[in-house]
Amino acid sequence: MSSESMSAWMVRIVAAAFCIVLASAVQAQQRPLEQSFAPSLVEMPTQPQTVTGAIYVPAYSSVSIVQGKVRADFSVTLSMHNASQDKALVLKRIAYFDTSGQLVQEYLQKPIALKPFGAIEIFIAQTDVRGGTGANFLVEWGAVGQIAEPIVEALMVGGIGAGHYAFISQGRPIRMVGN
Repeated sequence: MSSESMSAWMVRIVAAAFCIVLASAVQAQQRPLEQSFAPSLVEMPTQPQTVTGAIYVPAYSSVSIVQGKVRADFSVTLSMHNASQDKALVLKRIAYFDTSGQLVQEYLQKPIALKPFGAIEIFIAQTDVRGGTGANFLVEWGAVGQIAEPIVEALMVGGIGAGHYAFISQGRPIRMVGN
C-alpha cells in the first residue's frame, strides 16, 4: 500500500471515529433532561406554586477578539441549582436565545421538579455557535411557598491557539423597574 493511499485510509478512519463520537454526543444532548438528570428530580408538587420567578443568564458561545475579524468559540454549560435544603424547585421553562433575541432552543417539554440541593445542566458544544456573541438563557421557575432563590450560572470554556480560557456568567433575577 502506498503512503498516499495509507494516508487517505487513515483520514477515513479518523473521520468515521469523529462521526461516531459526534453522533453519540448529539444523541446524549437530545435526551430529555428528565432522563439525563433523573437522580436530581422529584415528583411535581401537587399544591399550587405561589412563588415564581425568572432568571436571565448571559452566555457567550462566541466572543469577538479583534473587531469582528477574529472570533473565539466556547462551549457553554448552563447549571441550575436548587438552593433550598427542604423544598422542591419547579423549573417551568429553559430557553436559549441568540444575539438578535430569537429563540434557538427550548429544553423542557413540561415542567420538572428539582429536589432540594439538586442540580441539572444544559451543555452547548463549542462547535454550536447558533447563539453568537450575545447568546442568553431564560429560566422560569416556581415553588410551593417560600424558597431560597435558585442559583443559575453559565460556564464558558474554550481556547485560542495554545491558550485556554474559562469564565462564569451569573444569572440575574428579572425584576421590573420604573413606573
